[in-house]
Amino acid sequence: MGLYNFKPSVRPVPLEVHIKGFPGKFYCPRMATMNKPCFQEIQIHSSEKPVLIFVSSRRQTRLTALDLISFLALDPRPKQWLHMPENEIISLINQVTDQNLKLTLAFGIGLHHAGLNDKDRKLVEELFVNQKIQILIATSTLAWGVNFPAHLVIVKGTEYYDGKTKRYVDFPITDVLQMMGRAGRPQFDDSGIAVIMVHDAKKHFYKKFLYEPFPVESNLLTVLADHLNAEIVATTITSKQEAIEYLTWTYFFRRLLVNPTYYELESIENIDLNKYLSRLIQNSLNQLETSGCIQIGDSGELNALTSGKIASFYYLLNTTLRMFQDTLNDDIDIESLIDIISLSSEFDEFPVRHNEDKLNEILSKEVPFKVNPYSLDSPHTKVNLILQAHFTRANLPIADYITDTKSVLDNCLRIMQAVLDFCADKGWLKACLNVLNLMQMSCQGRWIHDSDLLILPHVEHEHLIRFYHNKLKLDCLPRLMEEYEKDTELISKLFGNILDKNQCRDIQNTLALLPKLEINISLSGQIPDKRAKKVFDNSEDQVKRLNFDFVSNQIFELYEDEEYVINLDIKRLNKIRRFGKDTKAYAPKYPKPKDENWVAILGCNTHEESEHELIGMKRLTNFKNHQTSHILLHTPLINENPKNNLFVLSIYFMSDVYLGLDQQFDIKFKLIEKKNGVP
Repeated sequence: MGLYNFKPSVRPVPLEVHIKGFPGKFYCPRMATMNKPCFQEIQIHSSEKPVLIFVSSRRQTRLTALDLISFLALDPRPKQWLHMPENEIISLINQVTDQNLKLTLAFGIGLHHAGLNDKDRKLVEELFVNQKIQILIATSTLAWGVNFPAHLVIVKGTEYYDGKTKRYVDFPITDVLQMMGRAGRPQFDDSGIAVIMVHDAKKHFYKKFLYEPFPVESNLLTVLADHLNAEIVATTITSKQEAIEYLTWTYFFRRLLVNPTYYELESIENIDLNKYLSRLIQNSLNQLETSGCIQIGDSGELNALTSGKIASFYYLLNTTLRMFQDTLNDDIDIESLIDIISLSSEFDEFPVRHNEDKLNEILSKEVPFKVNPYSLDSPHTKVNLILQAHFTRANLPIADYITDTKSVLDNCLRIMQAVLDFCADKGWLKACLNVLNLMQMSCQGRWIHDSDLLILPHVEHEHLIRFYHNKLKLDCLPRLMEEYEKDTELISKLFGNILDKNQCRDIQNTLALLPKLEINISLSGQIPDKRAKKVFDNSEDQVKRLNFDFVSNQIFELYEDEEYVINLDIKRLNKIRRFGKDTKAYAPKYPKPKDENWVAILGCNTHEESEHELIGMKRLTNFKNHQTSHILLHTPLINENPKNNLFVLSIYFMSDVYLGLDQQFDIKFKLIEKKNGVP
């Protein structure tokens, strides 16, 4: 079992392959020496036909393009790779945001990598496919992506920098084959040429093994514990024996029998095989138990715990949940939460490119929370700095960090959701509130201590004085929303002389879209309070409803040791339809569309921090215009209550995306003793 590699002679379109070796111990100088040969290969093999050049990084796309432009400048025809009128390309260049791409497109050279925004990337793809530009320099990931025609493919270097091992490693042979396969596609060309530029020490290796069928081995062992956790949560596996049987149905087991030495199995005799599989399963189960994900019973039964369910639901590694157990607590603050999120195992392989430790050192001086100066080359430190820079809206050192920020935000929100569930299960009220604040910060790109007015478009710190020094005293976002509803010209009056009409209109549109909610709270159950009303007329049904029309100092009566239901009825007053996108929130600093979700938290909140407790939590996902939610409340016994028969409940209604729009309701209760155990 393995890959079947075919020689160029059996392809429908003949492919001519050239493998060229280049001396040099160090990667960057060696890549630079390949640029002149690249230019020469294009002139020899594909002077007028499309050319794809694959490089290892975004930085190399830029450096390669700039060197090619310098060679073109010495040529009598510097625009020979541009196949469209000058005025048309100038018009298109004006639409491009990437500065390097603006320069290269003028010479018929396109750049393609993950650092480009969607608009720039699509423009480059269209120009190359329609043969308006002749050269496309791309990162290797393009080889597995969309299908582009090319007569000549140049693989400029077969190594890439691995941030985890902090060294340059070789591309898999499959990646090199995929890049070569982009040359001479049947539907586009009648012949193709591939030039592979390698370190001269590896030239013979590629000549020998480029068409050898390498076997495909299993990587299951590195993530076996997490696979088992998911199956235990799904109750597919309920015992150790079932786990072993599950393993025998995997591709790993088939390869184990064919190539046991690769997996460090000495013999495939039944006894040795069973011992080997039992040891694998036992080690994985012990790892899950240590992480608090599962419970192993006395008779070997396997039960999923809350941490295991959280890891499975949010696709997190069990080592991340173990880190949660070791680091999280009820008094956790924002700074510590940022550390914990960045230390998640999901960021173990986050890219730290060559010399980026120096850029991280520069960035560390522009953010408020300090990081370990001896770990600036760590992916976790880089994630920490990127998050802080996002909240600060600091200038990033290079364009690559912009794409890295998108990657961090895309992953960190689900990790924060997992932290929220973990803390809620522990009953940690303060921690849950801080996690929600951190989620809001991630979506808006602001610190929690910043004015919530700063989430509005075009509003910066220097503009806040316009809000504060005003007879209306617009010191917060809800206050501004309230006054804007009364006077729609308010923004123009405040900023008409410093912002243009379009900028003022952006602020007005945002204020109109921000949710304005009306929340009605009631309590159902066996209520002795005379202000309660019966929900049903049936004499056998004693369920009553107590409505809290507003927050006041009134004290409401409830029975001790009784179950009640907190009812929340939420209506959006500014019902706005945006072409079917009602639930998409205003989050311009988040890399993709974000749903407008809310979280209702019921907590026992007192002046003593040690007495803070989360009683219940409900998520309101895909919130539109009207929704209801219910939270269960079990009242304590009078003699178990620290304040004897008086206690205070706080209901927090919080957004997971907006800063400044949270609401809190405090309600005071007096416990009434049951007579003979009967209400």
